Amino acid sequence: MTEKLFGAVRRWIENDPDAKTRSGLAQLLQRAEASDASASAELKRLFAGRLAFGTAGLRAELGPGPLRMNRLVVRQTAAGMLSYAQEQLARAQQKADSSQDPMRSEAPKIVIGFDARHQSDEFAADTAEIFSAAGWEVHLFTRPGPTPLLARQVLVLDAEIGVMVTASHNPPQDNGYKVYLGGELSRFLEPEGHGVGAQIVPPVDQDIAARIAELVDADTPSSTEGATHRGADGGSDGASTETHPITDEARSSYEREALELLDPKTYPHRDLHVVYTAMHGVGGEMVTSLLRAGGFTVTPVAEQHEPDPDFPTADFPNPEEPGALDLALKAAEANHADLVLANDPDADRLSAAVYDGSSGAWRQLSGDEIGALLGRHLLERGPLRPQADGGAPVLANSIVSSRLLERLCQVRGVGHAATLTGFKWLARVQHMSFGYEEAIGFNVDPEHVKDKDGVSAALIFAEMTASLKARGVSLIAALDEIAAEAGVFVTGQVTIRVSDLSELGKVTAGLRAQPPEEIAGSAVVESLDLTQDPLPGAQLSEATKTDALIYLTAEGDRVIVRPSGTEPKVKCYLEAVADTPGVNADPEAIGAARAQATARLQQLRTSMESMLG
Repeated sequence: MTEKLFGAVRRWIENDPDAKTRSGLAQLLQRAEASDASASAELKRLFAGRLAFGTAGLRAELGPGPLRMNRLVVRQTAAGMLSYAQEQLARAQQKADSSQDPMRSEAPKIVIGFDARHQSDEFAADTAEIFSAAGWEVHLFTRPGPTPLLARQVLVLDAEIGVMVTASHNPPQDNGYKVYLGGELSRFLEPEGHGVGAQIVPPVDQDIAARIAELVDADTPSSTEGATHRGADGGSDGASTETHPITDEARSSYEREALELLDPKTYPHRDLHVVYTAMHGVGGEMVTSLLRAGGFTVTPVAEQHEPDPDFPTADFPNPEEPGALDLALKAAEANHADLVLANDPDADRLSAAVYDGSSGAWRQLSGDEIGALLGRHLLERGPLRPQADGGAPVLANSIVSSRLLERLCQVRGVGHAATLTGFKWLARVQHMSFGYEEAIGFNVDPEHVKDKDGVSAALIFAEMTASLKARGVSLIAALDEIAAEAGVFVTGQVTIRVSDLSELGKVTAGLRAQPPEEIAGSAVVESLDLTQDPLPGAQLSEATKTDALIYLTAEGDRVIVRPSGTEPKVKCYLEAVADTPGVNADPEAIGAARAQATARLQQLRTSMESMLG
């Protein structure tokens, strides 16, 4: 077993194009061969499997070996993705030839973007090299930028593939790799066209993963042609990589389109002071530029404004994490600001905080609260852009998000859709004019970006807040207005950690074997098992099957149990509801309903902790 492991490590070192990881792995191997037990254990840990490629692409800690993010893993992934795409495009061509359907004859295109994390630019360049060597038309951003900028460019260029090198809001030692499909490739795989420009969904991820595994298992120099050849310095072997640089004109074009979303005639108010933090990410330049161009006053959090891959003030740079907004809230108090806005490091998510007069302190809004506020604003404004085919607009959210937006749409007589978790599904909702998920992901411009977009969402959130301020309504009061119209919906989560990923399925399997008849004293009146039941109004397919259980109780509660896709934990999403007396409800009545729902939520939390623990 040891010699087999050492052989695998030697082959990895031979193919590794990165001098740093190659040298570190060679030193570790040398120690292990000299009977260093700790070095042997580390090698076993690094080579215990392979980093899984899924619908979220790749995401892991930087380091050597097949279970870490590094240049060889990226090159092998790119080579597998290229092989898969070439085969599918060949099939599309055959279909076009047999049916006489037109198909463009120019070289297929790939668009590659990257954030400011460690090695993001290297991983992007490696991907560009592999696709360029295969004759693809490669478009590569010239500097780090937000994820929504890359997603938009896939549509602008009608590219077959989009790659964004980012680990989003993960810790500084991580990096990742997101994959989008568009162009002829997407239209061939999903003929209805709803997935053009969106992230991949099953079974594409499994098919690409299988192709990567085939190339790696072949273990020959040709298995990653152009991907593993390197010079003595760890760089390429001298072959030139021809790319089309994506310059700052793409940024300017995005900003022009984002500003078009504002409605200065109907919503002219700009008396709003925003404190903004980029969380050491890549959103600072664009967001502050847009807010100022829109007429708002902006104070950036200086300590977190410039991109920094070490995230010195935030070990876990997720705006939802406790303490992540401390610097922004301090700046808001010092500057007497009206609103705090925050992006995660790749600027595809948006968080917000407001001053709550009743408590005398700043309060961070939940993703569901932001979704309800934006949803109502866009219900009143209407779609920010005309629907491409003139269809009736639909608002949407993921199934684990609150049901408040759905209720509001029912009250207003507007279409609504609920999807599986992830914007890869929301992006495929036909006629969607606004979509959100509770993990602070929002999309106010689905025509131009098929993913969550914390940049344009920040602009529209500022417009909405300024308009409310002009009529003397705080965001907290606006939430009460929504509750008066649609009822109180209070959400929370319970997280159950298990020893490892292999244990995840046992939790939901146990619930399937013995379904709960009641939760927190209320009878379960309806249940859905998403491995065999479709979401309401949807059709079940292999692609949409997922390990999730939904329970509705007589009290109106909703409980969803779902294993995490990337961490050894099971997430339990809770929602309690309470009716309000209607649009004329006074603040006391709404407060009483909210207190009732909050107390019920605690009962649900206690019940599910006992059931799952």
